[in-house]
Amino acid sequence: MLLTKQLLSRNAITASGNLNALLVVRHSSSLTAANAHFRQIVQTQLDEIEKAGTYKRERIIVSPQATSINVEGSQGKILNFCANNYLGLASHSDVVDFGKKALDEYGAGLSSVRFICGTQDIHKQLEKKLSEFHEREDTILYASCFDANAGIFEAVLTPEDAVFSDELNHASIIDGIRLCKAKKARYLHRDMADLEEKLKSTDARIKMIVTDGVFSMDGNVAPLPEIFALAEKYNALTFVDDCHATGFFGPTGRGTEEFYGMLGRCDIINSTLGKALGGAAGGYTTGPKELVDLLRQRSRPYLFSNSLPPPVVASAMKVIQMLMESNKLTARVQSNTKRFRDAMTKAGFTISGMDHPISPVMLGDARLASVFADEMLKRGIYVIGFSYPVVPKGKARIRVQLSAAHTDEEIDRAVAAFIEVGKQLGVIS
Repeated sequence: MLLTKQLLSRNAITASGNLNALLVVRHSSSLTAANAHFRQIVQTQLDEIEKAGTYKRERIIVSPQATSINVEGSQGKILNFCANNYLGLASHSDVVDFGKKALDEYGAGLSSVRFICGTQDIHKQLEKKLSEFHEREDTILYASCFDANAGIFEAVLTPEDAVFSDELNHASIIDGIRLCKAKKARYLHRDMADLEEKLKSTDARIKMIVTDGVFSMDGNVAPLPEIFALAEKYNALTFVDDCHATGFFGPTGRGTEEFYGMLGRCDIINSTLGKALGGAAGGYTTGPKELVDLLRQRSRPYLFSNSLPPPVVASAMKVIQMLMESNKLTARVQSNTKRFRDAMTKAGFTISGMDHPISPVMLGDARLASVFADEMLKRGIYVIGFSYPVVPKGKARIRVQLSAAHTDEEIDRAVAAFIEVGKQLGVIS
């Protein structure tokens, strides 16, 4: 009987020409009990996320990444205020052309990891340029900064060592530290008294203090001068993830160190090519030559991942070249940031962070943040509501990110939309 029903269903489907439906029937009939049970468990979790108002739906962009984009389902151009495209170079013609040239000269990819046959001269050239930019001895490229963070702690730290991590560090740092066998201590966010207490109570061969340079959800900056002082006092290394600072933070875009006037002080920097430096993909570790040499021998994400595609490498090289020739884009990011923050604060919004292009508009309620973002899209402004588990419960927000490519008129238009929606939803009066 069951077989007859399946055949009838298939005949009906074939008659209608619905191949997709046929595939669903075939798949459904072959599900195991374990598979069906698993799906039910997962669906229950998804229903809970939906009920909590924290389900994340991906809007589909049908244009290049820029300050003005086309979004599927929306009419006309939408102003984008939530990209990590801090310098506005993700679709810059010079950067794109450099990538196209590399595609012609070097191919689409290497089909290999670096130590087998995946290293081209342009990989070494980019590593050299990044070292020069950061004023470091050497640099090693990864597929992403997530990989760079996943690959360093396990390769370097042993049970004899200890790592001290800010409680709000990026998820990739948390995951990377989990992989190593060192003693682990988490200090309160930007709390130097707590960090010192943990440093003085730990006896280890290597002590490593680990922090984001700029914290991506809040836009606040690590207190590097105090961290460096504690590192010197307790003979510790310093590690900074500078993904949300490299290329645009500090007078010449050299990151959090430069913001504090302490360029070259940090022992190890991890950062990304996927934000300000072209926006494509890739990450890296820069620091002592001995460290980089060791990572090439032991870092698992480096050893077991394909090397970066040539167009990505070339695009990043072009951006680094542009930054080393001029700081105009960096200055523009900073002036745009001030314009937005000043106007929003004057309007009555609470903006988190410290004079950084990441400018979170604090709302508190997760559902409110989601509705607020939807209302902004109706007004032609693309922003996203962030809520738990991306941020702590009760601290939902709209994370606005400014770019060097935003015009004064675009910023003013975004502020006007925030004010209109804020009044509509009772966020401001």
